[in-house]
Amino acid sequence: MKVLTRICALAGLAASFGAFHATALAADLKVGFITSLSGPVSSLGIPYDKGMKAALAYKSELNGRKIQFVQLDDASDPSTAARNARKMIDEDKVDVIIGTAGSPGALAIAAVARETKTPLISIANANLPGEDGAWMVTLPQPAPLMVSAVVERMKKSGVKTVGYIGFSDAWGDLVYDALKKSAEPAGLQVVSNERYARADSSVTGQVLKIVALKPDAVITGTSGTPGALPYLALAERGYKGQIYGMHALINPDFVRVGGPSVEGLLAPTGPVIVAEQLPDSNPIRKASMDFRAAYQKANGAPPTDAFSAYSFDAWLLFLDAAARTKGEPGTPAYRAALRNSIVSTKELVGTHSVYNFKPDDRYGSDERSRVIVKLEKGQWKLVP
Repeated sequence: MKVLTRICALAGLAASFGAFHATALAADLKVGFITSLSGPVSSLGIPYDKGMKAALAYKSELNGRKIQFVQLDDASDPSTAARNARKMIDEDKVDVIIGTAGSPGALAIAAVARETKTPLISIANANLPGEDGAWMVTLPQPAPLMVSAVVERMKKSGVKTVGYIGFSDAWGDLVYDALKKSAEPAGLQVVSNERYARADSSVTGQVLKIVALKPDAVITGTSGTPGALPYLALAERGYKGQIYGMHALINPDFVRVGGPSVEGLLAPTGPVIVAEQLPDSNPIRKASMDFRAAYQKANGAPPTDAFSAYSFDAWLLFLDAAARTKGEPGTPAYRAALRNSIVSTKELVGTHSVYNFKPDDRYGSDERSRVIVKLEKGQWKLVP
């Protein structure tokens, strides 16, 4: 009887342990997503939202674990973005945050991520060197990588002088600094550094100064619908030089607002925008076509922007890192382990890039992540 009792007790203990072990394995992962569904950055934030819907349609669980998804709107306000991040971490116990639509908001979230030791996958172009950015990675291609492709194109076209106008924020600074660094070795002179706020309704004064300098080309450090303002003003003043932009302009609202004034615009972007024009041997082509299918399923229409694909890539990065991370979700130890997995990602094929991250580098893209496109009759065409 004692032997039988002991066997039953051990069997009960084993069953209890098995149930506990299964529960631990099945513990939900939690992802916080912050974007700008309202305010001046919403022309980017809404595509990010649609891209995340595609990501969830593509895959919503991982190795038997469900993925809980928490989303908040930051209304294009960096302070709100930071409050949203803190709420998600403190109350919802998220394991990672993906966001947000603008560089200032992403930097605000990064400060909270650093303080709380929570990994951040930034879908806006934001860079914090050293320990300040140790808990973040950035998916959009770095400004120097993309600007250098534009400068190469300018040089081939015989451009000697370049006018610059950009946002009066971190993104405007990133583009200008990259332009200055690339232009001089290429024999190009940057003749202006005009700025404006994202919420401004006119840039006439700034553009008048640029036109007076008669540059061969003008490039902007802008994004979304507010990024159309300089091109509208240049067209109004009869500017006939070549116009360039950055990858942050690749969305249909920019094309709609810019209209004829942005016809012929040259810009760098991720390969996803022209996926069907890529050779079959390019691995990004397949990832991009998978994204397009998921986007169509989730949103009932094909994607027409570059931003939604960054959300999709953020999801791929999270899934890949989480699959390599051991531990109990919802704990500080798991968040630290997940961060380590994210920053050690190798050769992850996405829609914009083949990503490789390092602990001391925010960006994971290389030359495979960029192509030059030209806007022709409202459509982006690959430039050989």
